[in-house]
Amino acid sequence: MTYEEAMAQVEEILGRIQREEITIDDLAQEVARATKLIAACKARLLKAEEEVNKILE
Repeated sequence: MTYEEAMAQVEEILGRIQREEITIDDLAQEVARATKLIAACKARLLKAEEEVNKILE
């Protein structure tokens, strides 16, 4: 999954939460899923930053 795909899924989850389309029973599961997606995005950003810093050195 690309960074863009992961962020799109996070935005979808947030939108569904804001529009109250997620039931209380599913809320914890969706928040956990969003948390994992955000962690994956953060890891990709950190890796990209490290690669750019190596190039610039």
